[in-house]
Amino acid sequence: MKIAIHGRNFNESARPFIENMFNELNRRKIEIQLSKQFRAFLDHYSELVYEKPEELYDAHLIVSMGGDGTLLETVSHVGRRLIPAVGINTGRLGFLATVPPERITDMVNALETSQFRIDERTLVAIESNLDLFDGLNFGLNDFTITKTDTSSMITVHTYLNQEFLNSYWADGLIVSTPTGSTGYSLSCGGPVLMPHSQNFIITPISPHNLNVRPLIVEDTAVIKLEVKSRSNNFLVSLDARSRIVDENTQLMVRKADFTAKLIKMKYDSFLNTLRNKLSWGLDMRN
Repeated sequence: MKIAIHGRNFNESARPFIENMFNELNRRKIEIQLSKQFRAFLDHYSELVYEKPEELYDAHLIVSMGGDGTLLETVSHVGRRLIPAVGINTGRLGFLATVPPERITDMVNALETSQFRIDERTLVAIESNLDLFDGLNFGLNDFTITKTDTSSMITVHTYLNQEFLNSYWADGLIVSTPTGSTGYSLSCGGPVLMPHSQNFIITPISPHNLNVRPLIVEDTAVIKLEVKSRSNNFLVSLDARSRIVDENTQLMVRKADFTAKLIKMKYDSFLNTLRNKLSWGLDMRN
């Protein structure tokens, strides 16, 4: 069995659990390949390292150690290779990375005995006249346009399947997948979608017109975006990757023609995660 592992720097309180995971993998003679970024935070372990996504070997699965942002990076490493990914939460919130450090041994047992399920998630894809993200034009959470200065708004002329939808005068605009509905879109007033809903959410960021609200559209839709800005530039972000572009940049958003495969343990439930992370059902007065 071959496993790849990607991670970021972690709290020292998580080190005993991480060391225990490596000991378990070595005891079971499971071959390990580490991302170069994660290898820098470790004292020893695997000598097999990948630096670029194309150097990732033919792993049976990939482990993400960190928070949700680390898992988003892990999905970008996998890309079209469709290697299933599992997230160990050594971060904070953990909507995507849902395995707690104290259950790492249980996770290794489940992985070796195939006691898990594969959860396929829709990805958003970006088409442009520029190579915006070094060939990684897909994201699990969302694609976002925002202004680059602190004063003036931007205008985002938006078309849905070649039909004019709206001109958003705002600080920006988010096109979110169902997975990303609990991320940036949620903080801007967007709805929470069940992970397998076949929709995208178009969410304005601080719109000038108060009657403008988030809109749910079919994920078969093609969304064209034209941006105007007084500074003649704006910021585009795809999950954790971002860059500044000018007004001549052409942008088209659609569903990617492949999915992300997330490994979920048997105890992992999206509804439980919602209740726990958003404190639903709790009486804050007590």
